[in-house]
Amino acid sequence: MGTEHFDATAADWDRDEQKVIRARQVARAVAAAVPLSPRTRLLDYGAGTGLVTQALDGQVGAATLADNSTGMRGVIRDKITVGALPEGARVWDLDLDTQPAPDERFDLIVTSMVLHHVHALDRVLSRFAELLEPGGYLCIADLDREDGGFHGHDFDGHHGFDRDELAAQLTDAGLVDVAVRDCTDFDREGVTYSVFLAVARRPG
Repeated sequence: MGTEHFDATAADWDRDEQKVIRARQVARAVAAAVPLSPRTRLLDYGAGTGLVTQALDGQVGAATLADNSTGMRGVIRDKITVGALPEGARVWDLDLDTQPAPDERFDLIVTSMVLHHVHALDRVLSRFAELLEPGGYLCIADLDREDGGFHGHDFDGHHGFDRDELAAQLTDAGLVDVAVRDCTDFDREGVTYSVFLAVARRPG
């Protein structure tokens, strides 16, 4: 996926209070849906400025934040330096649309408002499954199916997702215990968009 927009907006990203609130709501939904502990190894995929990881701080252990935007990774590193993100957190340049899954395993993968930008959806879901420790959880927060108004006419990703279709794709990726529930919603230019949380587990 192209990173120009995200590179350009990274420095001001956290000034949008709605983005900060949404990240906290996603983190609360994740904490309510899956077991967390200081031993939980977290991968925040498409982490942006790390807002979800910030909101999960104290509830999980070692954190890896992956984003293919240079600007976003720079903000993450600055946050680690000043203590806004956990000391020792790792920062990865990773795009599973085009790159293989690294040889690592995580207990929890969280991705928030990222999947609708992914082109090779089945491939990326399979790579998430590869990255999970047996018994590990994948949590996806993203848009319900919408009419294209969220991004506008020139957007080449997904206009949200049908919950049943995504659940079937998660099952096809080899994941089990798939559940999709309401997570949050937010307004953009007077239109309210709903966000779901899809939760799945790698068998083991």
